[in-house]
Amino acid sequence: MPATAHHAIQPRAVRFNLDATPLHWIPGDAFSSHVINGIHLLLPAGEFWFCRVYNKALPLVADAQLRADVEGFIRQEAIHARVHQGGQAWLRQHGLQTGEFLARVDTLFGALLSDRPLGLRALQQPLWERQWLVLRVGIIAAIEHFTGMLGQWAMDNTSWDRADPVMADVFRWHLAEEVEHRCVAFDLYEHLCATRGGFYVSRQALMAAVFPLFIDFVMQGFRTLAAQDSDARVRRLARRSTLRLALELQRVGQRTGNVPTFAYLVNGTLRWLAPDFHPVREGNTQQALAYIARSPAAQAAEARRRAALSA
Repeated sequence: MPATAHHAIQPRAVRFNLDATPLHWIPGDAFSSHVINGIHLLLPAGEFWFCRVYNKALPLVADAQLRADVEGFIRQEAIHARVHQGGQAWLRQHGLQTGEFLARVDTLFGALLSDRPLGLRALQQPLWERQWLVLRVGIIAAIEHFTGMLGQWAMDNTSWDRADPVMADVFRWHLAEEVEHRCVAFDLYEHLCATRGGFYVSRQALMAAVFPLFIDFVMQGFRTLAAQDSDARVRRLARRSTLRLALELQRVGQRTGNVPTFAYLVNGTLRWLAPDFHPVREGNTQQALAYIARSPAAQAAEARRRAALSA
């Protein structure tokens, strides 16, 4: 059930200047600021990996509309990765050391999920190569379920109206595009799976692995940044376990609205279990496009595009 048939997914060459953005860009909320700042550390390697996997999958896509959606997805994800590389540079400008965590992320996406994880030559044989590729497409579909959920949360959220406008726009623009292309990964995985029954079972197995890993890596990113905070109370949070940080996410999300609650993430994951699940029901495309239309960075990108066309 492709959900992008009537909407062409277009990349937007946005730019952001974070020079004046404070580290605690959500005023009075170091916890939420560091949780979200940690996403800068996780995304570039992951999104460039998405692009590599999808470029390998493109020759297997028989449906012309889905192929166009996948190509649009790749272009958007590449821009997302480059923007968050800018976020990594901004964190370094604030004196934060991130190399150890980035190395773990690079190991995950650059080695363990590569074409030849751990040097396994068997995965270069045609049958196993295809199966490994389809499995990785399924992992992306599970991850994109979270980004789509977070995207709709960001579209509904108003608490960031009081935050630094540039960083708020970084994440709102990105998450609006996640809502915009939320169906592509799911549709591609379904398209490449051999049987409908196998698709249902495999996507549940993949989510069982992706959900705890996603939460753990988000909290690892938080710990990396919070451990270097000037406030001793924030540094103490960095010593908490992932479970205790998930409970803190629930508490802070309920109290401030600055981050999605852990219950929000769990409930969204439970919806994935339904046999008739489809991401089309997980977000509002028009709401996302309306934000993009008023995003300062997206407006500037569109102005540059029009100027280039008329030059």
